[in-house]
This record gives sequence, C-alpha cells and structure tokens, in this order.
Amino acid sequence: MDLSLFADGPLAGTAELPGDKSLSHRAALFATLAEGESVIEHFLDAGVTRALLSALNRFGIQWWLSDDCLTLKGHGYRPLRNCAGRPLVIPCRNSATTLRLLAGAVAGTGTVCVLDGSEGLRKRPMERILEPLRLLGCPVESENGFAPITFRSLRGVERSPIHYTLPVASAQVKSCLILAALGVEGETVLTEPGPSRDHTERMLRSMGADIVTEPGHVVRVHSLRESLSPLHIRLPGDLSSAAFLLAAAACRPDSSILLKEVGVNPTRTGFLDVLAAMGASVELLNEHEVCGEPVADIRLEARPLHGVEIEGDLVVRMIDEFPVFAALACAADGVSRVRGAAELRYKESDRIASLCVELRKLGAKIEESPDGFSIEGGPLAGGEAEAHGDHRLAMALALSGLFAENEVIVHGAEILEESFPDFAVSLEELGVSSC
Repeated sequence: MDLSLFADGPLAGTAELPGDKSLSHRAALFATLAEGESVIEHFLDAGVTRALLSALNRFGIQWWLSDDCLTLKGHGYRPLRNCAGRPLVIPCRNSATTLRLLAGAVAGTGTVCVLDGSEGLRKRPMERILEPLRLLGCPVESENGFAPITFRSLRGVERSPIHYTLPVASAQVKSCLILAALGVEGETVLTEPGPSRDHTERMLRSMGADIVTEPGHVVRVHSLRESLSPLHIRLPGDLSSAAFLLAAAACRPDSSILLKEVGVNPTRTGFLDVLAAMGASVELLNEHEVCGEPVADIRLEARPLHGVEIEGDLVVRMIDEFPVFAALACAADGVSRVRGAAELRYKESDRIASLCVELRKLGAKIEESPDGFSIEGGPLAGGEAEAHGDHRLAMALALSGLFAENEVIVHGAEILEESFPDFAVSLEELGVSSC
C-alpha cells in the first residue's frame, strides 16, 4: 500500500487514540497469569497485539475480543499447556515484545515450549534476556542468541534469585526478568543504568504482586505468595501513536489540537519534553490515574520550531519516537542532534540507517553516526520513500509530506497496521487528507 498525506491549512480539533500498545500487551499476558476472568476495555487490536493473542490461543487460553473490549479467562501462574512428546512451538510473528514478555512468563511458570517468529524477528538479538534467565536457573536454549528459543522442563532444576544489573535500560528485558522472578523463591534484585518504562511494575503491583521500586532504578521482585488478581480496566490512549498527531500539528502553523485520555507515564513522555524544547506549546489537562498509570488530555498549539540536542536519559524516555522526531526536525530551524541512541539499530529496522537513507531521498540534510544522527532543518523536496517493514518509519515518512514542497509517497505503508491501524482516519479528524 502506498500512502501520501497533505493539508491545506492548520490542523484543529479533538481526537482519541487507540489503546496503549505496551499496556495492551501486558494486560493480556498478565490476565493470562491471573486467576479469574479479566475485562480489558480500549484494548489495541493491531498486528503486534494479535501476535500475542494468537500465541495465547496456542497455549489454549480462552479470550474474546468485541470491538475494543478483551475478555480473557485466566490460567493462573503455573505451566501453560504442553504437548506430549515434544515442546509446543509458539509463533510470535514479528513482535519482539511478544517473544520477550512470553519468555519471562514461560520461564517463570516452567512451561515447556519453543518461542519462534518471522525471519525478521529471528534476526533480533535475544541474549539480553537469555543470559539472566540462565542465571535464574531457567533451562533455556537458543540458536546462538537468536530465536527460536527452547524452554525445557524444570524437573530436577534448582532455581535461585539473583542480583542482576542490566547492561542497558530496557523495559522489555526488565519485564521478562520480573515475570520469571515471580516463580523463583526469594527476592530477585534488578538494577538498570537508567530509567525505562515501568508499566510492568505498576500493573503487576495493582494485581497483587510484591514488587518494590527504589531510587537508582532498582526493582525488587519477590516470589508470588498468592494468585494474581484479574484485571478490570480501561486502557489509556497510546502516547507513541499520539506523537504522530502531535508532530503533524506542530509542523503546521496556527494548528491547535486536543488529544483525549492519553497515557502520560513519565518514563515515556520524553517526546512531549522535546516538543516543548523545540518551541511548541504543550499542556497536560485533566490529569488522573488509571490502574496506577498517569493519564491526561494533551493540548498542543503550533509555534515556530527550532533544532534541539537529545542524549542521556531522554533517549530512553522517547526511544520509539525517534522516527517522528527526525521527520519533525526537518521542519525546524537550525540543527538537531541525537547521541547515545545506538539501540535504534535493533528495532523493526535499523532505524538510524533507514531514517537517514529515506529522508535523504526526500531532500533532508541528515548525517548518520554510530549512535544517532544530525539533521539541518530546511524545506524537503518531496519524492518517494520505503517503509522498510517498520510501522513507525512508515508513519514518520508520511508526515513529512505535510511540509514538503512536493508530494511524499511512502511505499509499503500497510505495515502501520502493526500499531496504529486508524492512523489516516485519526489525522483526517484533524484536517489531514490522505491517498
């Protein structure tokens, strides 16, 4: 599918976002590990969450999805269904989140299975979860640190808690280890070198897990003493999806938009800080909490944009927003620089290389570095670009058409169905046309 966006004037209006992707993933998996029936409203129905639901099907978990309401019958924190004779193979499609979070759940519960995925997922490194899982005593094997990953029986295996320092701050790795540690007697202590998303700690704590967070990015996980309680929640809108609508408005003079009920967990609001630093007016309204998660309405009013420098903890707090930031930086005056973001090379695509190649096609002055890039803002000529099988890259490149001198056509844009199926529809509500 090809996608092209254009707008004749400023963006205006109010929009609601799809359910948060990270929370949808966690809610479905954690509900599986709980006792009783969970009801999860505003659940994201997209490619990445369907990968998890399909995997749960393979384990025999019963769930029903009506519109955006997921009802799921919990199995409890114990081994999921195993096949007699050989391990059950669970396809995770192209979703690294599905594989990494499931890895923690099956390791902790002692489920015998093989986690596998698409050709692209098989290229994504998994040693960051495998090494600490082995230290916990989980019998796990892999293809040289890549999927497929095989989990063996716990029969005769002694597991013990660990004190482990993650080499990089990573919510997926941390979540995997938390889920595994719930099944290991004693206290496991995890330390990160910086902040990462804490959705897992917040949600599991609301379900009854004994998880303590301390200053210095330390998480203490105690083995489960009682069953996890089922979930009955309405998920907030996805901030990573909101970033595209906010960027679209920020690059169109005189725009003013309001996004309703968006998750604003401080571990993920880096892009909001960057928008403000670039000159946009960003305001949080109606702030409250849902299941321990901060939620607010976001108002953005466009102002002249200028370049910024991004490094340090801010990188982790906006790790999924760099494609849209790069596109927006092209519309800003001056130079923007990103440092310390080498993790971008291990996403759905090598996002540093892909961004530089594709934005250059459109006329951007962008230079690649090992751990980031620099962009000199200025008019884009327009042209054609490729999505590289990366949903966030597809949407970011399409947004550049809102300020390019000529049309921008993105090929392979159907991949955006992975995380934001209503991307074009949401933009149309604010005054953007698509074809």
